[in-house]
Amino acid sequence: MIGRLLAALALGLGAGLAAPAQAEPIAVDGGQVEGTTLPSGVVAWLGVPFAAPPLRDLRWKPPQPVVPWQGTLHADRFAPECLQPLRGSLQNHYFGNEATSEDCLYLNIWAPAKAAKAPVVVWIYGGGFNIGSASMANYSGEPLAREGVVRVNIAYRVGALGFLAHPALSAESGHGSGNYGLMDQIAALQWVKRNIARFGGDPDNVTIVGQSAGAMSVALLQLSPMARGLFARAVAMSGSPFGGMLGPAPLVQGEAQGLALQKELGAASLAEMRSLPGDRIVAATTPRAPIVRDGQVVTGSAEEVFAAHAQNDVPVLIGYTRDESFRPLGPVTTPQELKAAVTARFGAAADAILAAYAGSDPARAAADIARDATVGRQMADWAAAQRRFGTQPVYAYLFARRQPYVPGVVFSDHDPATVGAYHTGDVPYWLRTRPALNMFRQTRAWQPVDQALEDTMAGALLAFARSGVPQSAPIGPWPALDSRRPRLVLLGEQPAVIPGRTGPTWQSSARPVPKRRAARGRATDGAAATARGDGHAAAGRGWRHPWARRRARA
Repeated sequence: MIGRLLAALALGLGAGLAAPAQAEPIAVDGGQVEGTTLPSGVVAWLGVPFAAPPLRDLRWKPPQPVVPWQGTLHADRFAPECLQPLRGSLQNHYFGNEATSEDCLYLNIWAPAKAAKAPVVVWIYGGGFNIGSASMANYSGEPLAREGVVRVNIAYRVGALGFLAHPALSAESGHGSGNYGLMDQIAALQWVKRNIARFGGDPDNVTIVGQSAGAMSVALLQLSPMARGLFARAVAMSGSPFGGMLGPAPLVQGEAQGLALQKELGAASLAEMRSLPGDRIVAATTPRAPIVRDGQVVTGSAEEVFAAHAQNDVPVLIGYTRDESFRPLGPVTTPQELKAAVTARFGAAADAILAAYAGSDPARAAADIARDATVGRQMADWAAAQRRFGTQPVYAYLFARRQPYVPGVVFSDHDPATVGAYHTGDVPYWLRTRPALNMFRQTRAWQPVDQALEDTMAGALLAFARSGVPQSAPIGPWPALDSRRPRLVLLGEQPAVIPGRTGPTWQSSARPVPKRRAARGRATDGAAATARGDGHAAAGRGWRHPWARRRARA
């Protein structure tokens, strides 16, 4: 009974618990599938296989063609997530317990009733290439499908089961190894290309969307020759292989890490590694670079591929959140602590960086520097490469909304008083899935401004999927980045187009809510701070990029 209730909640996100009706069977690769018509009128096909289960001898092999089935597959429930560590119920992004299995190469489809040549929006989940789920309520496709697009969530192998290079695997393939999770993504997009028209989608109008590792995946798919022709547009939130931080590792490095994992597991051979229980591999602690230059899926660094004009040249919409960082500077409260932390991290460049961020509160400056040196640089360098080496436009945003928390709510991995506009905090606005954050307990006290911001962001995403140009109230059409007059969209309580700086990046720094206000649970952001003189003014001041000066001196 509880399982049925959770399934209804995940399917409808509050749309009601009426029993869904069966949809007409559709012929796809492998056989017939039958979906369900949800109370909202959206038709859903859940747990549709796009490849054979990667089990036993298929572990650490490219995805293989789907195994045909007899009769009609009732695609009315989610498949297991790929084998991974599970989430605790007090985590911020806990959306219920999911089954987990190596048999996980399935996708979920949501479509408007009687759709025909509708834009297709494919979601690629994040999770550091170690966790993630195509069935998580925060990623539900039903809300956007209600607005006329076909939504698809794809699964891919994660952790060492999805991203392991090894000399024996390279010898077996004849060209290299690793990146099996990326191959899964490509196989899923190939399935979409072949089959999505039967669900009312346009196979020539596919937009891929991802966040964090999903955003890195979007960038890697833009780089990969194997993904050519599989998508028409790309949207990435908070992550890329640009910027020299998380780029593809050399194959020889990945193979050495694979040998180290084999040693940790105590396996004598690749065959023995394939016979081990999957949970032993998931529990292993040997460090790995998830993405390697295998020579087929990933052929070079992001910078090299773009410089050779070898990328999949499509319109791109990218950005990140105001208060995220992949490598914080640590606790900083005084100018002296800020100088020490920046000097320890950046060495001889410290004085230039401190000068670029002069005038900010030390804690704010530390957060801005850490953000701009990691995710900010990743996205800014991607934008610069697209402008320089591509023919298609790039659109940029900065998300600055601090979600409004219920007073006193406690998480095991998340402090509402200090997180600000956090990593992943923008996702439920883009996908219209904010109710998922109150799925099992009340954690957010949503306000009218959140609905308005969701309308702005989801509307822009839908417009981009339809036409290649994001637009929505109150912004209108978003400006494409132009090095002569760089502008981006600040997404907060008062969305607005703000200026960036002239030069190689578009980064701007909007101030967050002061910590004393955050502690009281008041939801504000840099845009709403305009009346105090510290919102748009700070954003419009622009960001003086220390790496740009280094390049100029070089």
